[in-house]
Amino acid sequence: MIHSLPGGAVARATEALDRIEASDRPEIWISLRTRDDLLEEAAAIDAKVASGEVLPLAGRLLAVKDNIDVRGLPTTAGAPSFAYPPTADATAVARLRAAGALVVGKTNLDQFATGLVGTRSPYGAVRNAWDPSRISGGSSSGSAVAVALGLVDLALGTDTAGSGRVPAALNGIVGVKPSRGLVPVTGVVPACYTLDCVTVFARDLGSARAAAELMAGPDPSDPLSRTLPADAGL
Repeated sequence: MIHSLPGGAVARATEALDRIEASDRPEIWISLRTRDDLLEEAAAIDAKVASGEVLPLAGRLLAVKDNIDVRGLPTTAGAPSFAYPPTADATAVARLRAAGALVVGKTNLDQFATGLVGTRSPYGAVRNAWDPSRISGGSSSGSAVAVALGLVDLALGTDTAGSGRVPAALNGIVGVKPSRGLVPVTGVVPACYTLDCVTVFARDLGSARAAAELMAGPDPSDPLSRTLPADAGL
């Protein structure tokens, strides 16, 4: 269940940018949106809410692992030589943005989502949220630490063999891996297409589950995507 938050999207985005700057954790991020760009989108969300539009994630700050496409930010998969400019959001990202979530930036990862330690990146090793001398876990290291430090409300990772659950466990947060196919992987750099899952990080289970349910559902561009049965869980 998603609970309402105090303050509008502009106020929450401004506070998030200030927290990110004060955190002194540059290794979490591969790219961040500019302040002007983020606040412009936040203002549009506030205007929609003021007009009566229902946005279940209005003003929620979202980080996205950098093997998942976000229009306007490069996708690197942790490899600068691989970087490309996506022309559209990944389906999972688009569905959360349509619900009012604000993408703050793209997070560091074990290169090509291959690893479980969070240190295998030319962008730097992502330090554990609570003990910087220890590993953060991977491959979705930046996303997990961004949530654990309270820099964002939600973050997307991927999980092929533990990458969305290991860093959640090592940083004391919730990591939800939906069953394969429930969240389309359109716009995700594949590690193993038939096994890859988009995962959600949050500080409570209700928020993580709600975000996962908003992303779930078939996508014509992903032939393995499917509908969540009414009597089944994620």
